[in-house]
Amino acid sequence: MTYFRELPNVEYQSPLNTRLSSDEYIIVKNLFRRAKLRDDLQNVFTLFNKYEIKDGSRPDTVAKELYNSSEYDWVVLISAGITNIRDQWPLSDKDLYDFCFEIYGSNLNQIHHYETIEVKDSENRLILPSGKVVDGNFTIPDPQNKLSNISPPPVVGISNYEYEVRKNNEKRTIYVLKPGYLKQVIKDMRTSLIYDRSSEYVNETLIKTENTRNTIL
Repeated sequence: MTYFRELPNVEYQSPLNTRLSSDEYIIVKNLFRRAKLRDDLQNVFTLFNKYEIKDGSRPDTVAKELYNSSEYDWVVLISAGITNIRDQWPLSDKDLYDFCFEIYGSNLNQIHHYETIEVKDSENRLILPSGKVVDGNFTIPDPQNKLSNISPPPVVGISNYEYEVRKNNEKRTIYVLKPGYLKQVIKDMRTSLIYDRSSEYVNETLIKTENTRNTIL
């Protein structure tokens, strides 16, 4: 992921046992310096395309497809608002099955919960929407006994596996930056990562922390 190469550096007192003196420093990436899309761009939907993540796709393969380079996987993640790949990126069908079997074992096909199915009256008016989580013995309130012809109860059982598949599929729809705006977004990101002048400032891409080993109390 080239994102980390874009991060500025920080000169930090060396924690290594092999250091030659207390004044020795090492240069590391400043992981606390994070880039994101400009706030004024996040709600401009004309900059983004809706994208369906295919089975087995990874951020780098999506970046290769969209931007002709797998190095822009971080652009895919940032534009989609993904900060935790493990929890927010969909599993492949095989990995999902293995994950579900590990959690549920022999209970994989047992009922996780019940949901309503759509019910309309004889005039095609909606009486009950689908997808509402209810108890297994749910019935439609019918104080005037006008719905006595509805049988069986308007509910359906959702298995543990179906439940996990649904959750995983919800992660497949993301919004990605249109290729035509890629260069501008990278330019903006690099500008946002530049250090402002301060007591730690060395240059635009480097700051130097205080050496606490030499600090006089």
